[in-house]
Amino acid sequence: QVQLVQSGGGSVQAGGSLRLSCAASAVIVSSNCMAWFRQAPGKEREGVASIRGDGATSYADSVKGRFTISKANAENLYLQMNSLKPEDTAMYYCAAGARRCQLEDFHAWNYWGQGTQVTVSA
Repeated sequence: QVQLVQSGGGSVQAGGSLRLSCAASAVIVSSNCMAWFRQAPGKEREGVASIRGDGATSYADSVKGRFTISKANAENLYLQMNSLKPEDTAMYYCAAGARRCQLEDFHAWNYWGQGTQVTVSA
């Protein structure tokens, strides 16, 4: 069974930075597409960033130039979030197990981290 264990997050003022981490098995992180999604209260879960096994990345327009997805140590996925805005406030989830590396449909992802809250104050 695939387990994704998240850490990081918290509260920060607008303009600040946070880093999220997601630990998984080396096979999952190194060879599969992984992604970060977020869900704000009353809204549907939305894709934030993805990274393929070959390292190619993709970002939602709302976070381009501010967020960076990366892998390290073969077992860890990261999301570095800079220049945070109040509208970035949400529960953030790492994800794995999609047949196609895409951010449009969260239903296509089979494995999820437990979620971590990010709160950005104005």
